[in-house]
Amino acid sequence: MTSTDQERWRRVRDRLRSELGEDVFSSWFGRMELETVDEGVVRLSVPTRFLRNWIQSHYSERVLARWQEEESIVSRLELSVRSAAIRPLAVKPKLPEAPMPSRDATMGGSEMRPSVPYMTVHEALGGSPLDPRLTFESFIIGRSNTLAHAAAKQVAMNRRGEPLMFNPLYTHAAVGLGKTHLLQAITWAGSNGGDRKVLYLTAERFMYGFVSALRTQTTLAFKEAVRAIDVLVIDDLQFLQGRSTQAEFCHTLNTLIDAGRQVVIASDRPPADLESLDDRVRSRLAGGLVVEIGSLGEELRLEILKSRVAAARSHHPGFEVPPPVLVFVAKSVTHNGRDLEGAVNRLLAHNKLTGQPVTLEMAEREMRDLIRPAEPKRVRIEDIQRIVARQYNVSRADLLSSRRTANVVRPRQVAMYLAKVLTLRSLPEIGRRFGGRDHTTVLHAVRKIENLAGNDSAFAEEIEALKRQLQD
Repeated sequence: MTSTDQERWRRVRDRLRSELGEDVFSSWFGRMELETVDEGVVRLSVPTRFLRNWIQSHYSERVLARWQEEESIVSRLELSVRSAAIRPLAVKPKLPEAPMPSRDATMGGSEMRPSVPYMTVHEALGGSPLDPRLTFESFIIGRSNTLAHAAAKQVAMNRRGEPLMFNPLYTHAAVGLGKTHLLQAITWAGSNGGDRKVLYLTAERFMYGFVSALRTQTTLAFKEAVRAIDVLVIDDLQFLQGRSTQAEFCHTLNTLIDAGRQVVIASDRPPADLESLDDRVRSRLAGGLVVEIGSLGEELRLEILKSRVAAARSHHPGFEVPPPVLVFVAKSVTHNGRDLEGAVNRLLAHNKLTGQPVTLEMAEREMRDLIRPAEPKRVRIEDIQRIVARQYNVSRADLLSSRRTANVVRPRQVAMYLAKVLTLRSLPEIGRRFGGRDHTTVLHAVRKIENLAGNDSAFAEEIEALKRQLQD
């Protein structure tokens, strides 16, 4: 591949960016790379099969046309997933568009008449797939999820026109603790006999739907359709990316809540820690009911295992797991509910494929890689600020203020340092959480504390004591 080819590829990208806009271009073409140009064939690659299929279906003619503007002998494009075999990119002849017939589009179980082309409705508003197993009846309640389950059940029981008790309802937890189960249970409850239109979307599905509407110039119809929903359920909000998409989500959130429509959201972190989202969105999310689902206790893990074994036995009547094996798995597999389900699947596979009964020795052997060391406690910046303020006899408000007296500056620097070494937050995010300070201020504080601790053993021990206090 020559430098001339690279220059042509740069111009093709610039034209695509100009025609499609920055958000659409970044979403679909930002990670596309030129591989070769040879005998009229341009070979491009993308990192995922999803991107390849979408570009093949929606942008093949446009990309080919831009290449032909640069080099008239180009007659064909080939698009591959990087490290995968190259497959031809079929270029379809352009056909005149025919008007689409009116059809019903399922909206999480409710129906609406789309005023936009069917493919747009299907892609953007058809709802993400639902698992029929994830209902309230199959949800196992324990100490760590009682409040989240009760709030979700209350939301599901509401009827159109009734006042909303929790809006938005925001649930956060680590992976595999039941967030998606509760969200889909709300959707199923609304779909089965409810009088409200319920739509369940992952954040990625919302993002792709909005980008698709931008591409097809149907954003007004997209907005009207989403904002006509009675209950909007959004999963994995931490994956929402793109300024335009986040702005649209913010407008949708405000419009639905102001109109008395229910919004339910799940993420892997609390609203304050969604540093990629606008402050206004975080504030609106925090203004509803925010519920954390904690880790699964041993009793809850045992009940989940019993439930999974009973479900497996309904399809495999001869499958039996002795109580001592269930207790062993509940004590040993502690990470999340998905690991527990994987453990049951392993026991079932061993029993059915070998014909041997499930024993404690077999379980110990099969569960070896699922027994993980306990994860360190997740430290929050709020906890750091509270404990440091107490240690140095200042208030948390002092740490966030603009005061520069010595008795406040040093504790503030200590708190910033601990936030950097004990959390995954970026320097700009730490600065924002300390009264909107610049990231360079945080960097200066980190270096200052490191130097002091390196030269003063008593101060270093003081810092270590604070770390232990936060991590215990």
